Amino acid sequence: MLNHQQLDTPAWIIHPDVKSDFDRREAEPALNEAKALAAALPGLDVLGAEIVRLPKMHAGMLFGSGKVAELKERFQAHDVQLVLIDGAVTPVQQRNLEREWGVKILDRMSLILEIFSDRARTREGVLQVEMAALAYQRTRLVRAWTHLERQRGGFGFVGGPGETQRESDRRAIDEQLLRLARQLEKVQKTRALHRAARAKVPYPIVALVGYTNAGKSSLFNRLTGAEVLAKDQLFATLDPTMRRLALPSGQEVILSDTVGFISDLPTQLVAAFRATLEEVLDADLVLHVRDISHPQTAQQAQDVMTILQAIGVPEDAKMIEVLNKIDLLDEDARAAWQAQAARQDQRVVVSALTGEGADTLLADIEAMLAPPYLEEVLRLPHDAGRMRAWLYAEGVVQSETRDDFGMSLALKWTEVQKARFYKTREGR
Repeated sequence: MLNHQQLDTPAWIIHPDVKSDFDRREAEPALNEAKALAAALPGLDVLGAEIVRLPKMHAGMLFGSGKVAELKERFQAHDVQLVLIDGAVTPVQQRNLEREWGVKILDRMSLILEIFSDRARTREGVLQVEMAALAYQRTRLVRAWTHLERQRGGFGFVGGPGETQRESDRRAIDEQLLRLARQLEKVQKTRALHRAARAKVPYPIVALVGYTNAGKSSLFNRLTGAEVLAKDQLFATLDPTMRRLALPSGQEVILSDTVGFISDLPTQLVAAFRATLEEVLDADLVLHVRDISHPQTAQQAQDVMTILQAIGVPEDAKMIEVLNKIDLLDEDARAAWQAQAARQDQRVVVSALTGEGADTLLADIEAMLAPPYLEEVLRLPHDAGRMRAWLYAEGVVQSETRDDFGMSLALKWTEVQKARFYKTREGR
């Protein structure tokens, strides 16, 4: 006989579609995303999902009394133990609904934190998630603080063994935050040293970014041959993974896979993961991976750009828009996207699953990372044979003419090559 704790928790998803909220997301895609979020958290058995349309939010219970009673009957009929509300829920609303329905309530922020907790692998990632959760929960002291015991994965939102009532107060949380901040500072110093060491290696950094589940990890695996976790789940990757990648010319770069973004990503979480996303700030080139088979691909792209700006990525940063999942489109849609990509620079259509477009993407990466060339004429005396040979060995000589006074070489070279030449000349 299985222990009850090993059974999946019966859950129900509600997306409140509030008419008075002018920034509200389109209801059907939002509900689908909420389902995907729930699927990304192990241990849940989602029995149902629905949109609840409201003219406005009710301060005490979020929903009106009639809808609260109707949902209560539904939850009791299905023996629901956990209700996921895809939106913000105040502490008062949460407490009142939990009392009325006899279930646990998980709002959008809490669910995302649970998923981040389950997915984070590095020490830094774990610390950042814990700090984000504590900062969020500091304002919600009507709850029991089961996560402080750390007797289970996650933060106690879903429940678990040893749950007690109000184990901690604001001062205990502040002490936890201070302790975690000190630990995080040490870890970040170590990362800074690693980053400084990596900066001495002449490899450009290419960072993959994009909406969660856009196919970043699958593309990372396709390009590098690595076996990074690549599941059809939201937030499958939470810590940056880095691998060396050889471009067609043989030039090597470092490819970095990062956490996926999501609409309404909690600001606490953006701040908490800023250090993890420093790989993007340090990148020489950003690959913005989009799922063009998703009905909300344009909105997802806008959400990604908003978060990139929030973490400090400059507007003029080098970027290629990677239009992924072309294999999921019908012939007309595929042709339309390919035509659009052909008309615009820094945009390429690919399938991380089949490999279609991968060669084009690699060529585009190489072109974007190629340093600007200088075209100039260099005069050398006839006896500068070694310098002439050096220039030819570098492949920078376009043409050569000679006269009685020496030779004129038409060069096309980079600033780096030019600096190396004059350093060699001085050491002649």
